[in-house]
Amino acid sequence: MRRIPEQYFNFCCSLRSVMAMFLERMEFKVVLLAMLLPCLWTSVMAGSTSNHSFVIENDLFLKDGIPFRILGGELHYFRVHPQLWEDRLLRVKSLGLNTIQTYVPWNLHEPRPGHLNFNGSADLLSFLKLAHRLDLLVMLRIGPYMCGEWDLGGLPAWLLELKPSVRLRSSDAQYLARVDNWWKELLPMVAPELFLAGGPVIMVQIENEYGTYGSDKLYLKFLQSQARLHLGDDIIIYTTDGAVEENIRDGSLPEAGVLAAINFQTGSDPASAFALQKRHNPPGMSPPLATEFYTGWLSHWGEKLAKTDAKSTAEALDNILRLNASVVLYMVHGGTNFGFFSGANTGTGPSDFQPDITSYDYDAPIGEAGDVGGVKYQEIRNVLSKYAAGRLPDPPPLPQRTAYGEVTMKAMGSLFDVLKVVSTPPGGMKLEWPMPMEQLRQGSGFILYRSYLPAYARPGSRLSVVEVYDRAQVFVGSATNNRIFLGTLERWSRNTLTLPASASVSGLQLDILVENMGRVNYGLFIGENKGITEAVLLDDYPILGWSVHTIGLDSVGGLKPSAFQKTIPPHFELDEIITTKIKRTPQLVRPFVDLVNGPVFYEGTLNVTQPSDTFMSLRGWNKGVAFINGFNLGRFWPSMGPQCTLYIPGPLLQPGQNKLILLELESSSPVQTIDFTHTADFTCGIQMRA
Repeated sequence: MRRIPEQYFNFCCSLRSVMAMFLERMEFKVVLLAMLLPCLWTSVMAGSTSNHSFVIENDLFLKDGIPFRILGGELHYFRVHPQLWEDRLLRVKSLGLNTIQTYVPWNLHEPRPGHLNFNGSADLLSFLKLAHRLDLLVMLRIGPYMCGEWDLGGLPAWLLELKPSVRLRSSDAQYLARVDNWWKELLPMVAPELFLAGGPVIMVQIENEYGTYGSDKLYLKFLQSQARLHLGDDIIIYTTDGAVEENIRDGSLPEAGVLAAINFQTGSDPASAFALQKRHNPPGMSPPLATEFYTGWLSHWGEKLAKTDAKSTAEALDNILRLNASVVLYMVHGGTNFGFFSGANTGTGPSDFQPDITSYDYDAPIGEAGDVGGVKYQEIRNVLSKYAAGRLPDPPPLPQRTAYGEVTMKAMGSLFDVLKVVSTPPGGMKLEWPMPMEQLRQGSGFILYRSYLPAYARPGSRLSVVEVYDRAQVFVGSATNNRIFLGTLERWSRNTLTLPASASVSGLQLDILVENMGRVNYGLFIGENKGITEAVLLDDYPILGWSVHTIGLDSVGGLKPSAFQKTIPPHFELDEIITTKIKRTPQLVRPFVDLVNGPVFYEGTLNVTQPSDTFMSLRGWNKGVAFINGFNLGRFWPSMGPQCTLYIPGPLLQPGQNKLILLELESSSPVQTIDFTHTADFTCGIQMRA
């Protein structure tokens, strides 16, 4: 721990003792305050000193002077309900781990500029204190970018609103200023939780896998200097990159005293990877550290659930630990992408769009709902037991889980009939040209673009959207007559539809509902705008004059049957349920969608005697978003798969009635029930039918 120079400390004490003599003179107050601030900080640091140290010497981590091996697991506090944090951390300890590694998602904590959120699942300090109480160390990945299959890699979408445009993850002055503002809030909160100050945080990571994105050393030096400014010179700062020469070269900063750590594919030769790591650190300052040992993998919509072999995963872990290396399991427990926070990947270009599913189970040894009965948990535990100190504790009993059975869901009405409730502002915005979400200060959800077919519309006219991000449903009709569903435009497939004769009349209302399915979180294509980013064309001529409704669905509390413009009779058939009827044209988006009458809101009630964990099965439904007691459980898309169920942690439920709301986007005629079961199901979708 750094010692405070005695003469400086004495100066501060003397200055405090005489400050009362000057406070009566107004002109000295500001000057005195400026002089006293560093003294007050010195006093705080002096009062928070401890006998703890965590340093690197001779290519080893030393914890309080004793060689220490990090046996870590990645677990994200923001993907787990806070009332289940302790349960999950105890399961981590039962596996044989001594350290938790976690990201800090900027966009969760600062959803709008200057509006900070450290409540509920965002209560970082409570999580750190809990880890400390359970005798777990913490490696804190402070960003500002994190990746993690999280929307925009944890960067707030409002960065994309700034003018001139900000160059993300760079030394762009405007970007650095925003990072600086954020870290001025975050890092002073973290400082008292450092291991050196008696807390659990032994290391902090800046950026993440930067070498695969850029090589802006000024940017990395800025992050390093700001971390040092707020956290001191003695905390270990690290970067992590894939074990590829150019990645580590571009993404590390060893010349500034920043440890270059690595990650590599499970089953790769760890000795070669650690040798590469050592070449990029100063002599004696390279304890072998794999910050992401992949226990499983991520899953996208339309794919089979990613699975990895338990035995070979455990063997690969053993090969690392035999080298006396430190390691972090990514993930030890994945959790859930609640709300609209799931991210996306791209392939060779922006149109090769691969959105992540809501579950972040990751095929980790501890399952999404805390399960530890799988082979992978036991195989990894057997390996870690050889290297952990002492006998491993047993995991706690699994939280109670209940299959509550079927719940009937009744349609309240079309989204088009309740725009004044779900749209911000209620009446929409009048624009000449379509604009993306970000220019309208919207971060997530849906956006509706409404205009009218021009005079030159005719049967066979081509309606196209130059760029749609990510998925648009197109309807033509009038406010009083039936709407005609033209089809779906997707950034990964088509962007043009043909007008049938019944939908080619001049003056008919044109509705384009665009869904933001999650921002790209990795690679060179991060930072895309959502919605319609350019023009809507009819036969290559732009359609002008739009009413735009931003639909963030931040709250669904106002959604009641009485809020809809049209009433539903007490006795009705299925077609009568839909307050705004929508006819289907022969143009099918998916061959398995029999009817496309959405988007429709449904409501139901789950009656519970004793709240417990459960899974909401959405088999028979198509695509949409689910809420329980106003909480956004996330996206569902069982028609695409693989995810059929949404995990509901017990703390989200209450004894008695629990209100369910579903927005079904595509089909008003699925079975009008949902089933609450005790097991997860990932066997839905097109891959299962192949």
